[in-house]
This record gives sequence, C-alpha cells and structure tokens, in this order.
Amino acid sequence: MTVRQPRYSKEEFQGRGHELYETQIRSQVEEGNRGRIVAIDIETGAFEVADDSLTAAKQLLMRYPNAQIFGIRIGHRAVHRFGFRSPGVSA
Repeated sequence: MTVRQPRYSKEEFQGRGHELYETQIRSQVEEGNRGRIVAIDIETGAFEVADDSLTAAKQLLMRYPNAQIFGIRIGHRAVHRFGFRSPGVSA
C-alpha cells in the first residue's frame, strides 16, 4: 500500500480548500445536497459529492490517485462537530 504524503502546510491546505469551495464549487453543489460531503482535490479543483466522507474521498481517488483531499459538509462550516449542542441551537 502506498503512503500518501501531504504536500502543503495545514494552513495552506485549509485555505486552498475553502477558497475552491467558495469560489468554484459551492454554487454547483449546494442546492439539494445540504448535509452531504464534498471531497475536493486542492490541486486540480476536481470534486466528488457523497453521503459520507469516506465514499466521497474514494470516488475522488479513483479519478485522481494523488489527490490532496479537503472535505467539507455542504451547508455547514465543518465536516464533523464535536461536543454538546443545546436543542434549538442551529449549527
């Protein structure tokens, strides 16, 4: 099994991912996909949408085996949430 290595700092990785999502991808995926995951190759801008992060990443890796994958939950600030949330408080 090949071990893939990150090619960017955490800050650059996150910045590129968010920028691609906001400027190129969001308008294409947001309608009808709230809560699903988009996996984005931060080098090519290619992306895949799926119900979970593993499926989205696998689909993207099938097309781009060396992808540097950034994931985000459509309509949310992050893929996962940690901690307690009071009822009636939106994410």
